[in-house]
Amino acid sequence: MTNRRSFSTEFKHETACLVLDQDYSIREACDAVGVGETAVRRWVDQLTDERRGKTPAKSRAMTPDQQRIQELEARIRKIEREKEILKKATALLMSDSFNR
Repeated sequence: MTNRRSFSTEFKHETACLVLDQDYSIREACDAVGVGETAVRRWVDQLTDERRGKTPAKSRAMTPDQQRIQELEARIRKIEREKEILKKATALLMSDSFNR
């Protein structure tokens, strides 16, 4: 069984920048950091998308702006869940007071 390596967001960002900003080929970047081609291509594609304003749906964002968007979206989801709970609690309390 192979252990899956994990890499920090900063490492992924710096590796993708080798290709996008420093004119490394994918292969050169792979050799420089010791990571497989599939991973580096995925990071380059993600950083390209983020620079175009697209927030990644599944992975952690690399750019500060997209990280902030992900944080705010998570906060919105939490607030929406809390709002639903409060609505249900209010409805329960109201129905209970009508029944008295």
